[in-house]
This record gives sequence, structure tokens and C-alpha cells, in this order.
Amino acid sequence: MFLNKIVDTKKVEVQQLAEKFNIKEYEQHIATLPPCRGFEKALRAGGRNRDLALIAEVKKASPSKGLIREDFHPVELALAYEAAGADCLSVLTDVDYFQGSNDYLKSISEAVKLPLLRKDFIIDYRQIYEARAIGADCILLIVAILSDEQLGEFHDLAKKLGMDVLVEVHDASELERVLKLNKATLIGVNNRNLHTFETKLETTEQLIGMMPEHVLNISESGILSQEDYEYVRSVGAQGLLIGEHFMRQGDVGQAIEQLMGQVTKV
Repeated sequence: MFLNKIVDTKKVEVQQLAEKFNIKEYEQHIATLPPCRGFEKALRAGGRNRDLALIAEVKKASPSKGLIREDFHPVELALAYEAAGADCLSVLTDVDYFQGSNDYLKSISEAVKLPLLRKDFIIDYRQIYEARAIGADCILLIVAILSDEQLGEFHDLAKKLGMDVLVEVHDASELERVLKLNKATLIGVNNRNLHTFETKLETTEQLIGMMPEHVLNISESGILSQEDYEYVRSVGAQGLLIGEHFMRQGDVGQAIEQLMGQVTKV
């Protein structure tokens, strides 16, 4: 299973991180950083720029689609997203499978004012300290690769370090696990099955109907057209995470406006 392969690679990366990890040094460095930029706040009603919140993704490649954008300049893309009214940005930091980099996130953090999600496969607490240190305002916790204990501990640690948490689910059983923990306020529904890579937008409709009112839901993956956008909007999505569709367009700022319209926030 491909997800297992990714996790095995992460275990090697975590071991390498552990060999040089000094928690006191990280804590001292984090203490010198400015406060996080309020990722979840930017997505909620009153913070977001349009009827639906937008997390626009800086993404060069993916395991299922290969290279998505040859002309890849992370900071330029981030600035174009910001100018077009994206509410937050997602930045891939996984090297082996998404051709991402921690340096991309660092550079983007210095260039834009938008809150940033570190998009990676977090399986160890050290990666959470690392995320904060490189400029992330939010981390992704993928329920499919974590135990209930890890979900709770990692969520609490991220909050302690000032970050928000996007908890990602793929099916009803994963969502039930998250809701039992009673911690998540920002939940992403990944419409792509990480085992088969099949994408079904109906997953958004199925799962957001199970979420309590205080949870902000985000529909992720497979939103590639105006029709897709209108569908997830009609079934109650409050926000979107879109990467591939924008990355395949020459002008990513124009692509945002074509899909979602002009900024409506006064």
C-alpha cells in the first residue's frame, strides 16, 4: 500500500531528525519567533475573503500525478495567491514524493503575510517542533496514519506551540475517531482515497453531514472545475484546499478568480 511506503520513508526521516534534535534549542528558537498568524481564524466567517474559505496549495508534484508544474517558483506562486485573495496557503515539505522542501515554507513565510500550513506526513512530535521553527502556522494530522493517542498528543503539542491543526479524514470511521477525541475544530475531508487514489467528491457530502456545528470543514482534493466547485459548495463545504488545479494554470491568481470569483470581503 502506497501510504505505508510513504510512512516508512517518514520513519527514516524522523530518525535522521532525532539524531540532531535538541528540544531546548528548538524551544529557545521558537520563543524568539513572532506569534502564529491565525490559520483557522483566517478561514472562518469574518476572516475569509469569499463565501468559501480558500487554502491555496504550493505543490510541484504528487505520487499519483507525477510532476504537476515544471515552471515552479514557490515564492512567486505564493505572492500571486496572496494577491488573488487566498485566505491561507498550504506548502508541501515532503521531498521524496511531492518534491517539496522545508526551505520552500521558510522562504514563503518571509515573503507573504498569509498563514501557512505545513503539508507533510507527521508521525513524530519532533516534526511539530520543526514545523513551528520553519514558519508554519498550522500542521496537518492525517488520521489514517496515526493512533488515537498520537492524534491527541500531537494536537495538544501543536496548540501549545501556538499553531492550529487541520485534521484530515477520508471516511466515516476516521471521522468518528476524531469526534470522540473532542479536540478538532478544523477538519479536512480528503476526497482522494489514499489507498486507491480514487477521488470522489461525494465523500465531502457524506462526512460534513456528520460534523458538529462548531467544526469548520474543508473539502480537499479533486476540485478541478467550476462544476466541482459548485457541487462541494452546494453540499455545505465551508472551505476548500486546492493545489493541482491551480498549479496546472499559467496564471494561478487568475485561476483563483475564475473558479471562485472576486474577493467579496469589504
